[in-house]
Amino acid sequence: MMTINKPIIVLTGPTASGKTAISMGLAERFNCEIICADSTTVYCGMDVGTAKPTSEEMQGIPHHLLNIVNPDEEFNASIFMATVTKIVDEIHARGHVPMLVGGSVLYIDAFVFNYNLPPVEPDEELREELEKIDTFELFEKLCKLDPECEWTIDRHNRRRIIRAIEVWMKTERPFSEHKSKTPLPENILYLAVEADRDKLYEHIDERVDQMFRDGLIEEVKGLYAKYGDTPALKAGSYRQVIDFLQGNDSIEEAATKTKQNHRNNAKKQFTWLRRNKDIHWVKNSAEAEKLISKFLL
Repeated sequence: MMTINKPIIVLTGPTASGKTAISMGLAERFNCEIICADSTTVYCGMDVGTAKPTSEEMQGIPHHLLNIVNPDEEFNASIFMATVTKIVDEIHARGHVPMLVGGSVLYIDAFVFNYNLPPVEPDEELREELEKIDTFELFEKLCKLDPECEWTIDRHNRRRIIRAIEVWMKTERPFSEHKSKTPLPENILYLAVEADRDKLYEHIDERVDQMFRDGLIEEVKGLYAKYGDTPALKAGSYRQVIDFLQGNDSIEEAATKTKQNHRNNAKKQFTWLRRNKDIHWVKNSAEAEKLISKFLL
C-alpha cells in the first residue's frame, strides 16, 4: 500500500450518534487536530443549543472553527471551504493530522469533493423581501425552483431556504446544480458513525432534555435580546425556544418540537450519507481505529 501524503480524516454521522466521544480517542491516538464541521458551533454564545463541546470534553485536543463569528454575521458553505482549506494546511505544517468532525454534511462534502459553489454575495434587499414570506410558502417556492432541495434542506430552516432561493435568482440555476464535485481524493478517509435508529432517537430525546436542564432557555433569551431575529437563531433548538418566549408554545411543546426537529435532521443526514458510496461506516471507535491505522500505513 502506498503511503498517504498529507492525510485528512472525516468523521461524521447523524446528530447524537456519538461522534464527539469517538473523535476524542482517535485524535489522541493518531495525533489529530479537530476541525469542527458544524454550521452552528461557529457562532459565539450558541453553546447549549448546539451541544458545543466544552473545554473538559475537548481534553486538551486542539479544536478549530468554534466561536469564530457572531450570530448576526454571515457564514456559509463557501466560507467554510475556504477557512478549512487554510486550517488544514496549517495543521499539516505542524506535522499533525486534520480530522473534520461534525454533522453538517453539506459543508463537509463541499470541502471533501471541492464543490463549485457560486460566489453569490448576500443581497440584503432581496432577503428583506423574502423574509416577508411565510416559511411554508418559501419552501414550496424553493422546491418548485429546485426539487432536490425537498430532501436536502430543512423545510423549517428559513436561512438555508432563503439562501438557496437567492442563489437561484442571482444565477438562474438551481442551488443543487452548483454542487459539481470531484472524486474523493486519495488522501481523505471518509468515516460515518452507524447508529440504530431507535437508540439514536432515544439519545436525541435525552440530549434535548439535558439542553433544557443546562439553561437553553436562558441562553436563547440572552441571544435574542442581543441579536434579535437573526437567521442563526432559526436553527434547531433555538427557533422552538423563541416560540416559547414569544408565548406561542408552552415549554413542553417547545421541548417536543425541538426533539422532532433533531429527529428530522438525523433522517436527512442518514439520507444524504447513504447516497455516498465513498463512506466507510463504523459502529464504534475500535472499528474506526482499524480503518485509520490501515489508511495511515
